[in-house]
Amino acid sequence: MKTFKFIPLFFFILLSCSSDYASIPELPDAKPIVMKAQFENKLKNNNMFAFDLFKATYKNENKTNIFISPLSVDMALGMTWNGAAGETKTEMQAALRNQGYTAEDINEYAKTLREALINADPSTKLAIANSIWTRSGFNVEQPFIDVNKTNYNAEVKALDFSSPNAVKEINNWCATNTNNKIPEIIETIPSNAVMYLINAIYFKGIWKYQFDKKYIQDLPFTKENGMTQDVKMMSQTENLGYTADENARYLEMPYGNKAFSMIIALPQPEKDLKNVIQNINSDSWNYATKNMQVRSINLQLPRFKLECNYNMEGAILPDMGMKLAFNRSLADFTGINKGGGLFISKVKHKTFVEVNEEGTEAAAVTSVEVGVTSVGNPQPINFSVNQPFLFTIKENSTGVILFIGKIGEIPE
Repeated sequence: MKTFKFIPLFFFILLSCSSDYASIPELPDAKPIVMKAQFENKLKNNNMFAFDLFKATYKNENKTNIFISPLSVDMALGMTWNGAAGETKTEMQAALRNQGYTAEDINEYAKTLREALINADPSTKLAIANSIWTRSGFNVEQPFIDVNKTNYNAEVKALDFSSPNAVKEINNWCATNTNNKIPEIIETIPSNAVMYLINAIYFKGIWKYQFDKKYIQDLPFTKENGMTQDVKMMSQTENLGYTADENARYLEMPYGNKAFSMIIALPQPEKDLKNVIQNINSDSWNYATKNMQVRSINLQLPRFKLECNYNMEGAILPDMGMKLAFNRSLADFTGINKGGGLFISKVKHKTFVEVNEEGTEAAAVTSVEVGVTSVGNPQPINFSVNQPFLFTIKENSTGVILFIGKIGEIPE
């Protein structure tokens, strides 16, 4: 058997949504996505993973604003999981909240959900592209390639990584599949890099009920630290989904044909955002979103733009129970290469979001680096988002969360 020095093996997943804004024609409401009965609990587990990941990020990142894509991280680690074995695979499966499902179920679910999402809204541009780039001559187990081709529709291409055009070719693929929102993923290819797995999702969504630019005002926003700042506040009065519980008031803002929407959680007067985050989970969130009632809403929402960057291997993912995968001695990824010695050395997550009067633009990149050793009231409800808040972007019939974030202050 050959002995290897440390060789990083990179996995990249990219999730992006973008907008070239236009008017939304009148469309019938979206038809719900129908999943197999055995996947109903898997959908619930998806949101469990989403909130657990958000809470782990919130706990370990002392930042005023947080924005992540649980779907991006789930897909990146899900593809990596296909190459794991033994206790490493079991632990990763638990961290992804996929206990009780076979590999066939998990991959079929990923395939079914991917295909359903891209057909959910004809007025929303949603494209999902996957690719695997391998260094020419590097041996990868064929079942690992096959499972990603079958379930993620991945393009597979061997590339001369030493060529000066290799970086450009990979980055061009990413730029093309994200409407240039993520024009560059890698700056150089190290001499010991052997693989890139890239997933790109492009989403172009426009509010079902757009804001009028004439009603944008400079108004105060109370920041997390109690100070105030003047922000560009958008305003409208519209019939929107609304509900409340002891911790927060919830507002739903649909895109396109209402297949996708943003949910905003605004703390109750006697609470703060920390209380909301501490008490929210998949069950409470599902209860709130399923009990929305259409109400007349006087809405004020700030325009904002945010970029975030996280290294998840240090504390965030270990907090969720994923530890063996990062251990040089104990990790088992023989599903990628039977020679063994593989472990995850880095999980980087970058995100972007912009919310304005016409819609929402968001992007996320997750890179996994693997190394080798040897409702009814006629009176409008005032909903002024003038303080820290939580928000998600989700597909409505399944409840699958694409993005989740907290805004403690409006970035300038």
